[in-house]
Amino acid sequence: MALLFNHSGISLEAGCDEAGRGCLAGPVFAAVVIFPENFYHSDLNDSKKLSAIQRYKLREVIESSSLAFAVAKMDAGEIDQYNILWASIRTMHKAIDQLSLRPQHIIVDGNKFLPYPQVSHDCIIGGDGLYASIAAASILAKTYRDDFMQNIHQKYPHYQWERNKGYPTKDHRKAIIEFGPCIYHRKSFRLYPPDEQLALF
Repeated sequence: MALLFNHSGISLEAGCDEAGRGCLAGPVFAAVVIFPENFYHSDLNDSKKLSAIQRYKLREVIESSSLAFAVAKMDAGEIDQYNILWASIRTMHKAIDQLSLRPQHIIVDGNKFLPYPQVSHDCIIGGDGLYASIAAASILAKTYRDDFMQNIHQKYPHYQWERNKGYPTKDHRKAIIEFGPCIYHRKSFRLYPPDEQLALF
């Protein structure tokens, strides 16, 4: 099914999404994209439904075809200071702040958002699989975050972030048990498995 171009009927509609909310380590990233009217690309889809190769190819298309786009991040320390929901929404706001065009309406993947000053918005559950601009934002957020995790993997290779990207895989948790958390870990998250599961590690 082809993704929809517009939700609100307002021309400068921006799609927004984040990546990395459920990770134990690394920043949360958010992206926002405004496409020209009736933009269409047959391969564009929710980033979770695409391979890494497809995502990076589409990133080039998105960045060259959009009227405006921006990517922002919020680090683990800020996530710990507030909470991951607040951090995700604030990171979306930071991305919108960086746009070269001011959107007239914002559509956001999910069911939670804080109003952006003087711009209307709609939350759309599963929006990254419905609307082109949100799908594009999901791809940018995911690929820029993956680049970041690949880069810091060079400094902390024992956590295997080049594979798990900071998500709570068994190997990642085993490394935290063995080496302890580092500066990129979210201390407010449950980094260690519950006691009853420790035997599995």
